[in-house]
Amino acid sequence: MQKPKLIDQISHHMRRLHYSQRTIEVYINWIKKFIIFNNKTHPENLSEIEVSKFLTHLAVEKNVSASTQNQALNALVFLYKEILKKEIGLIDIKRARKTNHLPVVFSKNEVKKILSLLDGQLFLIVSLLYGSGLRLSEALRIRIKDIDFDYRQLIVRDGKGAKDRVTMLPESLVENLKKQIEKVKIIHQNDLKEGNGETTLPFALKEKYPNAAKEFSWQYVFISDKLTFDEKSNKYQRFHVHEISVQRSVKDAIKKAGITKPGSPHSFRHSFATHLLESGYDIRTVQELLGHKDVRTTMIYTHVLNKGGFGVRSPLD
Repeated sequence: MQKPKLIDQISHHMRRLHYSQRTIEVYINWIKKFIIFNNKTHPENLSEIEVSKFLTHLAVEKNVSASTQNQALNALVFLYKEILKKEIGLIDIKRARKTNHLPVVFSKNEVKKILSLLDGQLFLIVSLLYGSGLRLSEALRIRIKDIDFDYRQLIVRDGKGAKDRVTMLPESLVENLKKQIEKVKIIHQNDLKEGNGETTLPFALKEKYPNAAKEFSWQYVFISDKLTFDEKSNKYQRFHVHEISVQRSVKDAIKKAGITKPGSPHSFRHSFATHLLESGYDIRTVQELLGHKDVRTTMIYTHVLNKGGFGVRSPLD
């Protein structure tokens, strides 16, 4: 029996260990870059010297951030330890400089301006980033079953760190979300009539419940307008809206709103946290809603609230 390709080995092993699809994609991307950097030499024939050279190249030539360099390192450590069964000791790495950037936060007025320039699914997606504190990937992965209208809450599945959490569902979005779900239901029923109607499922669930992919409750809330052909299953599936389309639309809306801040979809999550703290909510509560493992991560928003000079009033004022 032919041995699976390296990338397939990595993907299958990470799925067995219940890594998120996002992490699998990121790790595979770094491993591919490492292989290309070494003239497409198989990693089995490379050592810690090549790993160190690659990581140094990222810091010196590519000028990546410290967190990006660490991400690449984690991917390579996983490759050698879990797949190739080899320990690597890093000889000499030029470490990327760790910088502490304050997050870009929109004012409440700026949020309203940007949202007024969005409509349909895009409006709902961005509204949830700000109204529920979601990451963009989390918002796009929301399925019908994850919205609890009675308790006005959202269940975020497989968030960062492969953890589930609960956050609030904004009252002002309830009716629009119900209408969105009705639209999805009609499209799903039409897909089923045409012999399609499947969505993507986490690897373990797909194996355990092969028919769940066609169930309405498992469909994404924010669906793509086109079916995608999946080569592995040899079927057409209905995926969620692509991240890039949301990112582009938000960039355009920020520009049209006349806002000069270098914002992105993630800025709405930053704004969610900052405005909650500004309203007097406890930092531990905000930490839970954001899904931060360490409260020190949430503490960055207290620096934003200082409004320059540690909150000291300028003598000019």
